[in-house]
Amino acid sequence: MPTTGEITDLMYQLFVMAVKLAGPILIISMVVGIAISIIQAATQIHEQTLTFVPKLIVIGVLLVVTGDSMLKLLQEFTQQIFLMIAG
Repeated sequence: MPTTGEITDLMYQLFVMAVKLAGPILIISMVVGIAISIIQAATQIHEQTLTFVPKLIVIGVLLVVTGDSMLKLLQEFTQQIFLMIAG
């Protein structure tokens, strides 16, 4: 049975892992959105798909490139939880 300290440490690790997994995607998405917004403001073109499609493409490419490391991080965390439950 895990102690309160172990559960607290596990929750901290969970939040750190969530930031590691979601952080790069959110940051890249925001950067692309800001760049597209600047281009739209400069050209006076305000089309919704101009922001959605580039973000979708960049996020897809980012997931293809970093998906393997993200999956390994999730697998290690899951194994750690199962070992804590079993041990």
